[in-house]
Amino acid sequence: MKTAGRYFLLNSLLLFCLLLAAQQPERSVPKKTKVYLEHADMQSFDKEVNADRQVLSGNVSFRHDSSYMYCDSAYFYEQSSSLEAFGSVRMEQGDTLFVYGNYLFYDGNIQLAKMRENVRMENIQADNSVVTLFTDSLNYDRAANIGYYFEGGTIVDAQNELSSFYGQYSPGTKIAVFNDSVRLQNEKFTLYSDTLQYSTETKIATILGPSVIVSDSGNIYTSKGWYNTVENTALLLDRSQIVSGNRLLTGDSISYKREADFGEAFGHIFLQDTAQKIIFEGQYGFYDGKNEYAFATDSARCLEYSQGDTLYMHADSFEMITIDSTARIVKAYHGVRFFRVDLQGVCDSMQFSTKDSVLYMYTNPVLWSGAYQLYGDTIAVYMKDTTVDYVHVIRFAFSIQHLDSSYYNQLKGSDLKAYFEGRSVRKIHIDGNAESIFYPLEKDGSMVGMNETKSSYMTIWLKENKIDKLLIWPSPQGSLTPVPQLNSEQKTLKDFYWYDYMRPLDKDDIYTPIRRKTQDIPKRSDKFRNLAPE
Repeated sequence: MKTAGRYFLLNSLLLFCLLLAAQQPERSVPKKTKVYLEHADMQSFDKEVNADRQVLSGNVSFRHDSSYMYCDSAYFYEQSSSLEAFGSVRMEQGDTLFVYGNYLFYDGNIQLAKMRENVRMENIQADNSVVTLFTDSLNYDRAANIGYYFEGGTIVDAQNELSSFYGQYSPGTKIAVFNDSVRLQNEKFTLYSDTLQYSTETKIATILGPSVIVSDSGNIYTSKGWYNTVENTALLLDRSQIVSGNRLLTGDSISYKREADFGEAFGHIFLQDTAQKIIFEGQYGFYDGKNEYAFATDSARCLEYSQGDTLYMHADSFEMITIDSTARIVKAYHGVRFFRVDLQGVCDSMQFSTKDSVLYMYTNPVLWSGAYQLYGDTIAVYMKDTTVDYVHVIRFAFSIQHLDSSYYNQLKGSDLKAYFEGRSVRKIHIDGNAESIFYPLEKDGSMVGMNETKSSYMTIWLKENKIDKLLIWPSPQGSLTPVPQLNSEQKTLKDFYWYDYMRPLDKDDIYTPIRRKTQDIPKRSDKFRNLAPE
């Protein structure tokens, strides 16, 4: 930990030194010029104390090049071009820079002024507004045109108030640099930082160290970027984070507009709604706070964890639409694959409603639960508490239970509902054009034969994944064929497809793109109008 701390400190110091170097113009040793005493009401010498020291009092003023200094009393060292000034000290440079304090030491050879006690530096801007620096210890380098404090100070302009332990300000470039316990405050937010650069001209704060921006609408955490304090816009880098109410947005970089409550993230984005228990991930996304709308794309993933077990979903794009304060709709577009411990599926597009906990699958939907596979025109999955309540396969429906080797129990019809108890299918109901193939088992598990039925309606009750009861009506037709007499064509109903190779195996396998095999693409017909190849 000590090594890491030293490494961080060295890097911080290096960054700060580079920043200081960037702010200070290249300069040679200042050309030595004479400091002139312009006026004093009284002047005296004491050669025994100091032969070069002049003691001055009463309306004292000095001039050095274009700079003027005023005070109540002073010691003037003419030979060394230096002076000490006391009482109501004022320093003026041109008509734009004024420095006030109780004490001044000025070295004319290096053009360095050291102002102490109740120091105030005022810089007149191009628009006639005033930037004021307050501190108790200020050094002003006239050659570099930079003033800096090192024991705490505050800079105030028309927009913001900035304070820190160390700071510097350049009247020429209008750039201020702050380090250690930095705080930028205005009426809308407060920014706390380790290192900050600020332009009093553009009112843009450049963030150069660990920072947090606190406001009524939420907090921003970042270590690099910039914030426009006039327009309330920001560009945040290095895995910054925005927290607003129940929402959290993280990205490699974030563009943020505070007034619009709009955050746009790029690179490894993470968008979470803790109230609705939804997470979006991807390489690009945004959140519109005013409309409570979110979007994510490019390697996009959605995690929905309101039902206990997390539902992991992958698609080209996701969007979250707010219905009211308690409900959201999540939509997934193109190449959808999802995984939950008790449920897996693929389809082209999908919609999940947090209000009624229903998952809708559209275009090429295939759903798996345990040994069961369901597919059809449209599938709706109804959640209850933490498990699946029932699955509704709408219009064309096909249910398959894998038994062993090449044997499958099959149900087919116009409409199907599969009811769950815990994580197991308890009952299946076929409504319209019901057809079935199932294999009754002996007590020792051996197959008796293949039972094939046809009717208008059918209900099957299951126990431990085996058929417990069967109800077929009206006018059922059926036949039983011994297993040894079966050929391969008899073993399956028309429109049978086994898509197990497409089934997501875990939460990471949802990213694996798998196309339907050519032989598993149904022929075009009305009932398969939504089963085009992916």
